[in-house]
Amino acid sequence: MIHQYKLGGYNIVLDAFSSSVHCVDDLAYDAIALYEGTPKQELISTLSERYPDVTEQDILDTISDIEELKAQGKLFSEDEYADKAFDFKNRHTQVKALCLHVAHTCNLNCEYCFASQGKYHGEKAIMSLETGKRALDFLVENSKGRTNLEVDFFGGEPLMNFDVVKELVAYGRELEKKHGKNFRFTLTTNGMLIDDDVIEFSNKEMHNVVLSLDGRKDVHDRLRKTYTGQGSYDTIVPKFQKFVKERGDKGYYVRGTFTHNNIDFTSDILHMADLGFTELSMEPVVCAPDDPYALTEEDFPVLCEQYEKLAFEMLRREKEGKPITFYHYMIDLEGGPCIYKRISGCGSGTEYLAVTPWGELYPCHQFVGDEKYSMGDIWRGVTNTELQNEFKMCNAYAREDCKDCWAKLYCSGGCAANAYHATGSITGIYEYGCRLFKKRIECAIMMKVAQALEDAE
Repeated sequence: MIHQYKLGGYNIVLDAFSSSVHCVDDLAYDAIALYEGTPKQELISTLSERYPDVTEQDILDTISDIEELKAQGKLFSEDEYADKAFDFKNRHTQVKALCLHVAHTCNLNCEYCFASQGKYHGEKAIMSLETGKRALDFLVENSKGRTNLEVDFFGGEPLMNFDVVKELVAYGRELEKKHGKNFRFTLTTNGMLIDDDVIEFSNKEMHNVVLSLDGRKDVHDRLRKTYTGQGSYDTIVPKFQKFVKERGDKGYYVRGTFTHNNIDFTSDILHMADLGFTELSMEPVVCAPDDPYALTEEDFPVLCEQYEKLAFEMLRREKEGKPITFYHYMIDLEGGPCIYKRISGCGSGTEYLAVTPWGELYPCHQFVGDEKYSMGDIWRGVTNTELQNEFKMCNAYAREDCKDCWAKLYCSGGCAANAYHATGSITGIYEYGCRLFKKRIECAIMMKVAQALEDAE
């Protein structure tokens, strides 16, 4: 499967199944587009008419180059993975990550919160130390031979239960020694309760930290308010700056959400960069279409322009020695995810589970509170095996809408939760999100092409 596009002055050709990327001239770009299904003599004639200043020998050389790349498996390659999308129902299930909901409560009242202001459409709750310990035991017991395990302290706002977080990390370190495991802990926080103790502990124990900031003050404060109606920007930004400054080279992300209110979201990303944050992420809001901040079809071309603008600005800053990382532009064209990962997706409901404050299991944090997606608990394990089998089949090859998509081995079929909320089925697709994803991949590949050509010079 071939995907061709023009961006940044480059003619880019992607061979989807080999992941080969080619930057070509106009003649080769058009020749590749016409190659399949066009007899050779007709192809020569068509290209001769289109490029009167190009000799027939140049055209023949170009066709020869295409044929050679095809023989090498770098153009028009076959989908070798369709038959390898093995029977997911029969594969073993090895839990490797938990999203630990240590607090179903929050000190902010964000209007667009998918978790209903941290309560997940239920009652406020705090995870006990005993429940948290059992969750870590459950993870160890169900991780089988896997050494590296991941735990994300999540909410609501997890710092509202910080003492339990600290004790659970200590318990995890004990389990490491006892069972030969390696825990990588992550903290996701809105920042309101960050203090010196949180910074010191997180920089010592947290493999990664996700800090929630939507960008410019007016944008952030419009939806991320306290229960008294005050914006949170002025409180959290100095805390985040101190946190990141003291974090050194340890992992973090400043993560925002853009909505219909700020479709010029590149300004928010660059604002965060100018605040001193270099590891950035900005996600499109996912909400009901009648919400006032929902993204519209009219927004879409503007969002595409914004992604392009961001890519060009990142290239410029790279040249100036002031690089920033944008999560959605992180792409490895030489290695990248293994084919297992590309086929199986994020692992929600199988390798990755969310745990509520009372120990109930869900496929991921975005399903918590929807009783149809309750999978069991940390004492009895996964009892809803029929549901788990559905998630095992939730991959790029199980979705009919993904069949002819050039990006399916980059998104692995997309987010099951977004698909469910958009279509009512975890094997559907969130079509708007898919189009945005493909635009991001195009920008990411263009940046790699630009960097490679600059290095070559």
